[in-house]
Amino acid sequence: MSKKSDNAPSRRKFLKTSGSAVAASAALSQLPIERVAHAAGSDTVSVALVGCGGRGSGAISQIRNTKGNTKLVAVADVDPKKAKDRVAGYRKQFNDWVDVPEDRVFGGLNGYKSAIDAAGKDGLVVIATPPGFKPQQFEYAVKQNKHIFCEKPVASDTPGVRRVLAAAQEAKKKNLMVGIGLQRRHEERYINNVKMLHDGAIGEINLMRVYWNGRGIWYRDRQPGQSEMAFQCNNWYHFIWASGDQICEQHIHNLDVGNWVMQGYPIMANGMGGGEMRQVGKTYGDRTKTQIYDHTFVEYTYANGHKMYSQGRHLGGNATFGHVAEYAHGSKGTCRLASAIVPFDGNPIRITGKGGGHQQEQTDLIEALMKGEIYNEGEYGAKATFTAILGREACYSGRQIKWDDLLEKGRDYCPGIDNWTVDTEPPAMKGPDGKYPVPRPGIWNPFA
Repeated sequence: MSKKSDNAPSRRKFLKTSGSAVAASAALSQLPIERVAHAAGSDTVSVALVGCGGRGSGAISQIRNTKGNTKLVAVADVDPKKAKDRVAGYRKQFNDWVDVPEDRVFGGLNGYKSAIDAAGKDGLVVIATPPGFKPQQFEYAVKQNKHIFCEKPVASDTPGVRRVLAAAQEAKKKNLMVGIGLQRRHEERYINNVKMLHDGAIGEINLMRVYWNGRGIWYRDRQPGQSEMAFQCNNWYHFIWASGDQICEQHIHNLDVGNWVMQGYPIMANGMGGGEMRQVGKTYGDRTKTQIYDHTFVEYTYANGHKMYSQGRHLGGNATFGHVAEYAHGSKGTCRLASAIVPFDGNPIRITGKGGGHQQEQTDLIEALMKGEIYNEGEYGAKATFTAILGREACYSGRQIKWDDLLEKGRDYCPGIDNWTVDTEPPAMKGPDGKYPVPRPGIWNPFA
């Protein structure tokens, strides 16, 4: 996607003029504009990639597609071969933009530290690892004074969210850039639409409906000699500690839009779900291979009593209702986000503006760095993640759970993660029946 036109409403202009600050966190208030090292494009932004999966690779390609003065200088992945192969692929694709000698390719669970260090002064770190690992990596990058782009979700559990919130505040003190991979926040069509809603296009908004009903997901067979930790890292989507479940890993986008429109965060949630139909390989519901749910339904309640209804589902095949969208309902009409507003007493209004958020979020980030400006998306990234965690724990436990209670006392899914290696026993191990533990409503304790 090309850079926004000068007459299009930029994200920063929108945030300054809409008057739509999120009350609980000021996540949508005016972004701080501070001077940093990269003035008028005079310096090169050294980029380090941590996590060589699909989104990490995509982010690097999109950074390369910006007009900024950037260079890839280090790569890390838990699998050293994957990191090495990714660098070779980048060299073939991007030639001398890649400055990653063999001694700046790192493997293992602690390789991220070396990659972050290698980014150098005022470097940018792209964190695209499984969500369970992101809090420690985010925290370390801030400690080392690096700018950050972190894919969503930023954590898989409550302690991880608290770490990211604290590190994001420290990043603000240090004037460090923090971009989060909630790309709808960078799409003109969403920015334009949300501003219209906040300006009263459908009156008072009292209900959101959000959906991520998709198809099945990948699974990778266990390899000979592979440790349990290595297996679970390679199949991270299928383990709660690593992915946070589908509601965190993908449905977070729709939940984030709901919070954005509602200008706040839910105070409690209740829900239901299960995992008996998840397809793994050619089988369904095989708990010897997976731990997560395949469907969730959550009712979120905001401080004003208004609701957000959430559907998330991942099932293989084409027999189920597939839908990824967000809808707002107000006193004067309805809206399908980034598509159309339908007033009760008028003609539909089509929403205009560019999409292409994955590219635009990198264009915005690099452009800001080159101009010597920063913004910090860490807080709403963490709270969007926690919205998903709140819904997940409500589904797992069958309880109605309050935001404040869970944020204070929520379950630790990754105990001792800072000291893990590929030979560490992961927190989700098979029981005597050969199956991984599955949260059961009425039994599961979200505060254990």
